[in-house]
Amino acid sequence: MPKWSLRSLKSSEKTSSEGDNSPQPLELAQESLRTLLHDNRIPSAIRESLASDYQQVEQMLDKMEHGHLHIAVFGRVSVGKSALLNALLGEKRFGVSALHGETTQANFAGWQQFQSDGVFLIDTPGINEISGEDRERLAHEVAGRSDLVLFVVDGDLTESELTALRTLAKENRPMLLIFNKIDRYTKKERTLILEHLQQRSDGLLPNKHILTASALPSERLYIHVDEQGNEEEVYKTPKADVTQLRDYLWQLLEREGHTLSALNASLFAGKLSDQVAARIIAAKHNVAEKVVRSYCVTKGVAVALNPIPIADIVAASAVDATMVVHLSRIYGMQIKRDEAGQLIKTIGGQMALLIATVWGVNLISSALKAGSAGLSTLLTASAQGAVAYYSTFVVGQAAEQYFAQGKSWGESGPKQVVKTILNNLNQESILQQARADIVRHLKTQT
Repeated sequence: MPKWSLRSLKSSEKTSSEGDNSPQPLELAQESLRTLLHDNRIPSAIRESLASDYQQVEQMLDKMEHGHLHIAVFGRVSVGKSALLNALLGEKRFGVSALHGETTQANFAGWQQFQSDGVFLIDTPGINEISGEDRERLAHEVAGRSDLVLFVVDGDLTESELTALRTLAKENRPMLLIFNKIDRYTKKERTLILEHLQQRSDGLLPNKHILTASALPSERLYIHVDEQGNEEEVYKTPKADVTQLRDYLWQLLEREGHTLSALNASLFAGKLSDQVAARIIAAKHNVAEKVVRSYCVTKGVAVALNPIPIADIVAASAVDATMVVHLSRIYGMQIKRDEAGQLIKTIGGQMALLIATVWGVNLISSALKAGSAGLSTLLTASAQGAVAYYSTFVVGQAAEQYFAQGKSWGESGPKQVVKTILNNLNQESILQQARADIVRHLKTQT
């Protein structure tokens, strides 16, 4: 058979696309990985938290540059994963044992069967072994980062196998379902099991991707009859039969090897990009949360100290506007104070409709302070300050969501956003926290 490698496929791909200057799948995948690796906009703290993933990007780029392709086996303990790889290799390279869980880490071996210097077979630990959570995690991780997964079963799918199959299919992972140990079944039983496998995996992978194998046949009793007619019982172990799988794999690698590698890289790049984006948003949210709390205290203390109701309102607007401008910068969006004022009016308008009683409490507290000729108690002052604290907290939450969505309220609009925020807040808890923060600050100033 001809020598195969991803590099030769890349060359033929370029030849077949002469005159077409559009980037090829492998080139696009490599570019997406390089972009991830060298994106200076990603904060160092986030890059460090995903260090293992970035190391995987470097390894994947190196793999693609050398034209390598990884095929991993995946499945329960003792379904014959290691034996299947040994049969494909034509030699015992992976441990095979009757004991559960012999494979405790991912093992690699180059597949030289077809002089394919760029194909590596990967053995993974069995999933769902008792006390084998680490092995199951590693198996999922290796299978999720391989170019092709051989999902091995030794009969009809169990519920845990079906769940794992669905998980891999949901991630668009290229996969073959291998029904191993067929030598243990009669022809009728094999046919029935294959029908069940096709039914249960319907929509997860094509029927043509369900193949059979007998990687390590059980010993059998044969009756040997000599020339004199004497019978002798002889126990022999039949040769492994992985012909169907081996031939299908070779055809698949010839036809789609470069596509498998590009798809795996693209899937990984997309997943890592989502992780980076999520962590950046989480980091921004943490900063924004501290900023909002800070402005809540500032506004609460200012309102509590100011006995004039009208001045309370002016102070509240100034604090909220400054906070909104600050939040916009956290999310990389510069807005002016007049735009911040319009945003506050939008949020405040929805708040007034949804919690009109809060504004009533605010006015009552202001009146109490004014009527006491500035001699109101610390408790009364902190009550009004807590209401101001609460209103700024809601404004901050709503404004942050607006900026996080790219200066958009989304399909639901501002009313639903504010309503959701109010429904998810524990008003009593926030007001108690507000009063505690304000009293603490007031005491430090007296």
